[in-house]
Amino acid sequence: MALTGKEVEHVAMLARLKLSEEDQKKFGEQLSAILDYMKRLNDLDTEKVEPLAHVLPLHNVFRSDEARQEFSREEMLANAPLEESGLFKVPKIM
Repeated sequence: MALTGKEVEHVAMLARLKLSEEDQKKFGEQLSAILDYMKRLNDLDTEKVEPLAHVLPLHNVFRSDEARQEFSREEMLANAPLEESGLFKVPKIM
């Protein structure tokens, strides 16, 4: 399926590319080869092939999100530079 010069110009315009005549010819041949290959792929019988989203089986490897108390308030505030009423105290920023 050979692309015409006008089709190559249109694709270049969509991609915001300025192509010289030589580049248009080169890219036209390359795009035509890609489209020919896609046509060959479309001709394959994929009736018995199961659709998939990824070639490898993926699963969530994160731990479950459970609320739990890791540290006491005193342990968390032990190294805080400033603390007031059991909370971190930070400088005021305007």
